[in-house]
Amino acid sequence: MEIEDDFYATIKLKTGEEIFAKVAATEEDDRTILLISSPIIVNEFKSRSGTIGYKIDPWLKTTKEDLFIIDLCDVLTMTETDDLEMIMLHQSFIRNCEKQKRSESQITKEMGYVS
Repeated sequence: MEIEDDFYATIKLKTGEEIFAKVAATEEDDRTILLISSPIIVNEFKSRSGTIGYKIDPWLKTTKEDLFIIDLCDVLTMTETDDLEMIMLHQSFIRNCEKQKRSESQITKEMGYVS
């Protein structure tokens, strides 16, 4: 099993989802799998004043994991990118997630009834 160097890519899945992530490709059992790190979905929105902005959401909202495996046969298309704006958005998202994890308070008995 040989893992290729990581690269940033936009991936369009057969389900129609479009995600942006840091990707590493590897061969396993005669198939290619992608290891994607901290995948995000980028939605463009336009304000009433005409300003265009971006909203970044995690690809999967019900997990705290940041590494996922996708079989290449589930990918419709994938393109490697060197777009610094997208890479910076992705890195900023990861930093914000790490800050939130560190700032989550621990549950103590002083907070009230713990069951």
